[in-house]
Amino acid sequence: MPPFLFSHRSRRFLAVSVAACLGAAVLIWTLWPWLPMGKDSRPRTLVLYGFSILEPTITKTLFPAFREKWRAETGEDVELISSFAGSGTVTNQLIMGVPAEIAIFSTELDARRLLEAGVVSGETWKRLPHGGVINRTPFVIVTRPGNPKGIHDFSDLTKPGVGIIHPDPLTSGAANWSILAEYGAAMTRPGATPADGQALLLGIWRNVVSLAGSGRAARTQFDSGFGDVLITYEQDGLAQGSREGPAHELIYPRSTIMSEHTLVVIDRNITGEQQALIQAFIDFIWSEEGQRLFVACGFRSVNVSLNGYNPEFGEIQVPLLVSDFGGWNRAKQEIIDEVWKNKVLKEINR
Repeated sequence: MPPFLFSHRSRRFLAVSVAACLGAAVLIWTLWPWLPMGKDSRPRTLVLYGFSILEPTITKTLFPAFREKWRAETGEDVELISSFAGSGTVTNQLIMGVPAEIAIFSTELDARRLLEAGVVSGETWKRLPHGGVINRTPFVIVTRPGNPKGIHDFSDLTKPGVGIIHPDPLTSGAANWSILAEYGAAMTRPGATPADGQALLLGIWRNVVSLAGSGRAARTQFDSGFGDVLITYEQDGLAQGSREGPAHELIYPRSTIMSEHTLVVIDRNITGEQQALIQAFIDFIWSEEGQRLFVACGFRSVNVSLNGYNPEFGEIQVPLLVSDFGGWNRAKQEIIDEVWKNKVLKEINR
């Protein structure tokens, strides 16, 4: 029958059928890595989602070492399926149902969001070694070559004419660590009061010229020549020095926070046959070999005796942990929400 003789109902049915086929094709293409295959047709897989700065360490160093160990012990191959973004973005993806088996967050706040959304049942990460913390890294300041703005501490970031690249607290765990580092730098001074912490935050955030979606996105902006300084993880600053690209200088503040990165096992996505693989990977993460690899990649080990193996680690006179602020629940409410969001941002946006 010629097309022009199709009834309206027939044309509508045809359009709906084509759309359904296209939708199915897109869905299959998207989920292909996770579709069940014949037992011997492809290697086993491990699905990991993590915060952005962690990507090269996991994909290029840690997982390849684990893969070789797994092959040697079991005779099986295993492949990594991974996705990395801002810690908040990763959390949103998990809540929406991506089939990750392991998630690694910049902050424990995101693990708690999974708990509140019912993705995990209970604080399961607390039962892992070191309360789920796989490594640490302090927050530092990165400047242009020669440090032309004369930056030596967080207080110098309040100077007129200093353009700061900063990750966005709405999507980036790094940004939340940065806020605590900035606030804490003021509070460790003799006789300091909360008003001093708020004043330092206000001075720094008046000079923020760009908010990036993740720590990695902030680094990309800085590498492209935008801004005068970048607040980031020490690990990222050290990695910048090892890559080809613009030169920079690493500044260690007198006092800064040590970020701690939380691993969460997404039990509901793990089948019985996967449990041994997942457990082996977790054991490797906290093994001496795994922790040495983190140190070699610029992260500080939870086993502090191993940190001497990286001579590039800088000295921090007054290191802080989130526990010094009463833990994440209290720090989020009292500093990030009440001080930074409700006071500092409102003052800047007046």
